[in-house]
Amino acid sequence: MGLFDKLAGWLGLKKKEVHVLCLGLDNSGKTTIINKLKPSNAQTQDIVPTIGFSIEKFKTSSLSFTVFDMSGQGRYRNLWEHYYKEAQAIIFVIDSSDKLRMVVAKEELDTLLSHPDIKHRRLPILFFANKMDLRDAISSVKVSQLLSLENIKDKPWHICASDALKGEGLQEGVDWLQGISYVTLL
Repeated sequence: MGLFDKLAGWLGLKKKEVHVLCLGLDNSGKTTIINKLKPSNAQTQDIVPTIGFSIEKFKTSSLSFTVFDMSGQGRYRNLWEHYYKEAQAIIFVIDSSDKLRMVVAKEELDTLLSHPDIKHRRLPILFFANKMDLRDAISSVKVSQLLSLENIKDKPWHICASDALKGEGLQEGVDWLQGISYVTLL
């Protein structure tokens, strides 16, 4: 059973669809994280970098996911907003070893949070400070500070240190999401 199937069971959503958007800059590890979160029979063995822009939709037994996997070209990121209205939770992935692009990640997060389809909704946001296995990685606390997450007052959020290659930290994120009230997600 995949982690999202477990989440559905914990939330009592076996007959509901929950749309979760997975966003983040290119090379942050979105594809690897999503692959690890899929049911084991749907996981891919070889992960390759996404070229251009792709949208992947998949369903577990009860959850429907729309996953955005973008190349580094900023011109593709404006397409994210077309899927905000349907979102019931957001996963935002950050490459914790890429200090130079942390400013770009913050700008994209600020744009997301100020969008009319997101701004006045109480969507839970799960942050993965990914690539903690790399020598240059900064702590999830430091990532939180650089992204000014403490300023998010109107949405439940949580940040997890993660190593998507090994799957470390992903369960903690799913556990947090399952702890969010049923009403918040729907």
